[in-house]
Amino acid sequence: MSPRIGIDLGGTKTEGIVMNASGEILVRERRATPQADGDAAILANIRDLALDLEQRAGERCTIGIGTPGAISTKTGCLKNSNTVCLNGKPVKRDLEKLLARELRIANDANCFALSEALDGAAQAESVVFGVILGTGIGGGIVVNGQLLEGAQHIAGEWGHNVLEPDGPPCYCGKRGCVETFLSGPGLARDFALLGGNTALDARAIAAAAEHGDVLAEAAMRRYLERFGRALSVVINILDPDAIVLGGGMSNITRLYTEGREHVARHTFNDELRTRILPNRHGDSSGVRGAAQLWPV
Repeated sequence: MSPRIGIDLGGTKTEGIVMNASGEILVRERRATPQADGDAAILANIRDLALDLEQRAGERCTIGIGTPGAISTKTGCLKNSNTVCLNGKPVKRDLEKLLARELRIANDANCFALSEALDGAAQAESVVFGVILGTGIGGGIVVNGQLLEGAQHIAGEWGHNVLEPDGPPCYCGKRGCVETFLSGPGLARDFALLGGNTALDARAIAAAAEHGDVLAEAAMRRYLERFGRALSVVINILDPDAIVLGGGMSNITRLYTEGREHVARHTFNDELRTRILPNRHGDSSGVRGAAQLWPV
């Protein structure tokens, strides 16, 4: 089995790895994403990174790419990406021309879920929901080791379900989406509404709550209750064996205790059997999942 290249396209960095059949990362490299230079520069950067990794691997490799957004089944172009210059562009087709081979491209949250389901925190579980809690909110579904993207490539996008209809506006055009409350900026916004220091980010707010700050604790309690309501909807529909949390907010330990209690309170069952787990691979989950878009 040839080594597999995985590339994770981010707004500020593009990371690539070479991974062998055993899941060992042989080579890793990060480069800045030239977002300000437009779509052509971003694609050229991916091409150059992939070819450099392949040269270091010493043989031709398969290439998988994780990206914010997804490839539209209608147009074949990228949609819903926060690297907005790529939206509406035939990214997969153009990269396949640049690299002279078939590529596999998936949403970055899907890549995270795939990695954690195949050899991560939820290894050997039948149905896995991977959750990204960070600057934005994403999700991916893996069933029996296979990524479930859905007919429109939006399976798992729980972040843009409306949680509170009178909530803050979301960039997607709706109000009160899960993302507006459970993202890092969402927690900071809610803390500020309670009268908290607008200079504090989500990590600092969580730390302040642990040290007895009354406003920070109030914001965290609201966050955990919303976490419970939002995630219970996913469980009521999907009924997964495990949910794996990733992204910066996943480091909040209360999600796995009090947060889980709130999830259980809203789930349509007499007990919560779904395991809610921290991720195993950390920042490497996404890029590992991109490589794993190609099976061993």
